[in-house]
Amino acid sequence: MTAAGPVGVGVVGAGNISTQYLTNLTSFPDLDVRFVADVDAERARSRAAEFGVPGCGSLDELLKDDGVELVVNLTPPALHAEVVLAAFDAGRHAWTEKPLAITREDGAAVLDRAAARGLLVGCAPDTFLGPALQAARRLVDERGIGAPLGALSVFQNPGPERWHPNPAFLFAAGAGPVFDLGPYYLTALVQLLGPVRRVSATAGSSRSERTVHQGPLAGRRFPVGTPTFVQALLEFRGGAGGVAVFSFDSGLGRTQLEITGGEGVLEVPDPNQFVGDLRVHRLDGSVDVVGVPPESPTRGIGALDLARAIRQGRAPRASAALGYHVLDVMASMLESAERRAAVDIASTVEPAAPLEPGWDPTARTLA
Repeated sequence: MTAAGPVGVGVVGAGNISTQYLTNLTSFPDLDVRFVADVDAERARSRAAEFGVPGCGSLDELLKDDGVELVVNLTPPALHAEVVLAAFDAGRHAWTEKPLAITREDGAAVLDRAAARGLLVGCAPDTFLGPALQAARRLVDERGIGAPLGALSVFQNPGPERWHPNPAFLFAAGAGPVFDLGPYYLTALVQLLGPVRRVSATAGSSRSERTVHQGPLAGRRFPVGTPTFVQALLEFRGGAGGVAVFSFDSGLGRTQLEITGGEGVLEVPDPNQFVGDLRVHRLDGSVDVVGVPPESPTRGIGALDLARAIRQGRAPRASAALGYHVLDVMASMLESAERRAAVDIASTVEPAAPLEPGWDPTARTLA
């Protein structure tokens, strides 16, 4: 494996989200996408051909490619830790889709083995590296709304079975609205307000089975194995508080993220997106609009930052440590709801450094 020039990448998982990733990863000059792997060999071949990737096949075959330095893991959540650990055992760095793992134990194993092998690992979401949340971070850090007091985050809709062709995995343990969408909101909150120290939550589900609405499986029923409505109080180590609601049980769709400070309320765009203007609601009733560039590379810029970190000998911004803290918070929310008691968060993390001015994913920086 090379130690200079573009970083060789192998993608594991050729499902729906791989289209967004491969569109971007194959366009970044600092990356060389060499392989697409999937348990379905034909799907791997088709996706590789679509994006001009030279290699395709199984995970084992990917790990035999000496040109692959970084494994990008897009498999279902229950496989995240297993695939990342296999990458480490083969001497590869790894990037994984969220969540880092579906249990704290598996998440800790990822962190421990990466440290033992001297390898880097990053974890989605990387939306906080987009221009919208970077602008929000600068505004909060510069006290543009005064000292932060609290936050409100709400994600709710009727459930992904209405649009996803095979949604059962989104209602299994390790998924649901908390593990599927929670990482976007909680990662943004940690970046804006710092780590969480305690949570108190309640949870429930409206029904034990759901029905697929779209695609070849339409009409098929499947079980619900995780809470689909969760609401929590968050206490941040820096002193701010927060309210979080995550629901697949609502006929009223909402994507809402607000930070309240002593001098105003910052209305942040959907944290599952990379762009969108910010609005600051002042105490006198005026509203300041902070414009954000309307276009930005999307999913994959965290993997790019990780690749550059490999060459530069630094930690990635969308780090596994951040992913583990968010995992710890999500697991603690469900534990709190089950125990009907507050849960202290054992982990902590420092918010990632903001991107430097002029950071450009389309630039060639690795000679």
